[in-house]
Amino acid sequence: MMDVSGFRRILITRTDRIGDVVLSMPAIAALRKAFPKAYIAMAVQPRIPDILWGNNCLDEIMVYDKIVRHKGFFGTLSFIRQLRARKFDAAFILHSTSRINAACFLAGIPRRIGYARGKMDFLLTDRLEDKKRSGERHESEYTLDILRRAGVDAEFSMPRINIREEDEKRMAGVIAGLGLKEKERFVIFHPGASCISKMWPLENFAGLGDVLIKDTGMKVIINLAPAQAHLGEKVRGMMREKPVLFCEPTTLGELAALFKKAALVISNDSGPAHMAAGVGTPVISIFGRNQKGLSPARWRPLGDKSVALHKDIGCVECLAHDCKKGFLCLKAITVEEVAANAKKLL
Repeated sequence: MMDVSGFRRILITRTDRIGDVVLSMPAIAALRKAFPKAYIAMAVQPRIPDILWGNNCLDEIMVYDKIVRHKGFFGTLSFIRQLRARKFDAAFILHSTSRINAACFLAGIPRRIGYARGKMDFLLTDRLEDKKRSGERHESEYTLDILRRAGVDAEFSMPRINIREEDEKRMAGVIAGLGLKEKERFVIFHPGASCISKMWPLENFAGLGDVLIKDTGMKVIINLAPAQAHLGEKVRGMMREKPVLFCEPTTLGELAALFKKAALVISNDSGPAHMAAGVGTPVISIFGRNQKGLSPARWRPLGDKSVALHKDIGCVECLAHDCKKGFLCLKAITVEEVAANAKKLL
C-alpha cells in the first residue's frame, strides 16, 4: 500500500462518456473526504464540465479535447504541459487509455493509479487487475476500488448533479414554449442510444406513450439530440396520442435542468438515464445485450427511484449490432411491463 500522506495536489481523469462521469462522483466525494485540504482537479471531455458545475469536491475542471484542441502530437503536448504546470502528486485514472496514461507519465506525476487494460498500462505505478467484464459489481464500486488500492477508505455516496439557476430559468421557458403549464407534470422519453443493440424498439416507445398519456393524463416529451431527431419523429408518427418533440441543441446543464423538472424519465441504457438519476428524478432504464460487463448489475442508474429492466433470452454470445436474433432481448421487455413500472414510480 502506498504512502498517500504527501498527496497535496491530485488529478482525477475520466475521459469517457456522460454516464461514466456521473458514476465516478462517489469517487470524487471520497477523495475530497480523504484529502480535505488537497487541491483536486478533474480532467474530462468537452461538454462534461456542465454536470460537474458546483461540485465543491473539485477545485478545477480541466477539459481534455482529443478531437480538436488536443488532437495529434502537438495537441497532446499542450495537454501534457498543462498537467506538468500544476505539479500533481498523484493521478487517479478512472478510465485508462494509452493517451491518458502516457500524458500523466510524461507530465511527471509521481503516482499514477488505474486499471491495467492493456492500454500502455506499464506506465501506471499502481495497477489493478481489470475484472470489470465480469460485471459482478457496480461501476461506481469498481471506480472506488482505484482509491482503495491507494489506501483511501473510500465509501459509497450517491451521485448528485447540481443545477445552475440560469439553466433552470432557460428550461422553464422552453417547457412553457412547448405548451406545458407551470408545474404541470410530464414524462420524458429518450429513445436514442449509441448503438442499435441498446435501443428498445421505437414502436414500443410509441405504444408506451399512448398508454401513459391515456392512463395518467400526463404529457410525454420525446427528447433526443438533434442528430437523432428523426427517431423522435418516427415515434410520434406511430402514436395515436401526440407527444411533444424536443430535439433542440442543449448544454448538459440545460438537459439536467429539464430532467429535474420531469416526473419520470424513461431511457435506453445511455447517459441521460444516469443524469436523470443524478438530479433525483425517477428513471426507468432499458437494457439489452446479454453481456455481464454491460449488464444492469454494473451499469444501472443509481438510487431507490431507479428501475433497470433486462431480459436474458439465453444467448451464449452477444453479437451486439450484428445480432442474428432480431434483438429479442430488447423485444422481450414489453410495453405493459414498462408501463406498470412507470405507474408505480409516478
